[in-house]
Amino acid sequence: MDPGDEKSKSQVKRELRALQDLGREITELPEKYLVKLPLSETLLEEIRNARQMSRGALQRQLRYLGGLIANEDAEAIKQALHKVLHPVREDVTEFHKLEAWRDELVAGGEPEIDAVLARFPSADRQKLRRLVRHARKEQNEGKPPKSSRSLFRYLREL
Repeated sequence: MDPGDEKSKSQVKRELRALQDLGREITELPEKYLVKLPLSETLLEEIRNARQMSRGALQRQLRYLGGLIANEDAEAIKQALHKVLHPVREDVTEFHKLEAWRDELVAGGEPEIDAVLARFPSADRQKLRRLVRHARKEQNEGKPPKSSRSLFRYLREL
């Protein structure tokens, strides 16, 4: 081993601090995002325990979590965390497409509904028509867009 390959004590401390900070960030995540991360059962359980701890105990637990994360693939966890916290551009593009379809359906008529049904054969024509009809009615009456949101959710499910 080359003496130049060894890490300084300060470098080791910085890396451990980064792992502890990663542990803190993961601990603050909502449960729905937590389950999307590639975490071992032990680490997942310790993260859930940390959520219930007071300040002093939490600091000790975060140091412990940093050690556990060091034994796992920390880079994969960081990438998954980034993916969960910052949606990919493709997701945003898909979101905008769905919004555009919804707006076309509400503004248009039967041809737009047929186009959606051609693209998604599993779609329920009656449900789609009902959602479009209610969204138009809300829009014309100046009501909150409850049915428009429902239509968007339905398109997203398809």
